[in-house]
Amino acid sequence: MTSPYRKHSRILTASLTGTAVEFYDFYVFATATALVFGQLFFPQSSPQAQGIQAFMVFGIAFLARPVGAIAFGHFGDRIGRKATLVASLLLMGGSTLLIAFLPSYAQAGFVAPLLLCVLRFGQGFGLGGEWGGAALLAVENAPQGV
Repeated sequence: MTSPYRKHSRILTASLTGTAVEFYDFYVFATATALVFGQLFFPQSSPQAQGIQAFMVFGIAFLARPVGAIAFGHFGDRIGRKATLVASLLLMGGSTLLIAFLPSYAQAGFVAPLLLCVLRFGQGFGLGGEWGGAALLAVENAPQGV
């Protein structure tokens, strides 16, 4: 007879790995916010205002997280948790990838910070759905009595 831990190890490992990668993306964005986003996306402002504006963009994801959790929770109940978990991972990864290729303010004007805000919302929305979905998937597949 197989151990209940081995039986569900793939699901639990995927849940842990997905959450770790998503939070890593989140913290990389925080580092970039502190170091370069102010100068790249808000060059017309003073250095203090650049920092404030960059961290306001960072904060957008914190507003999007509960919205993503509600939306992905709703669709997780309707179409399945695994499908919505994959969708949230793709949303977070896609948003992160697109942020890497965003033009700066010097190249695109006011559209650059606007796109950054939209993609940051996508990151937060995806993280909200992934965090709740991964935790729920892990709990549903945990061995009985643990």
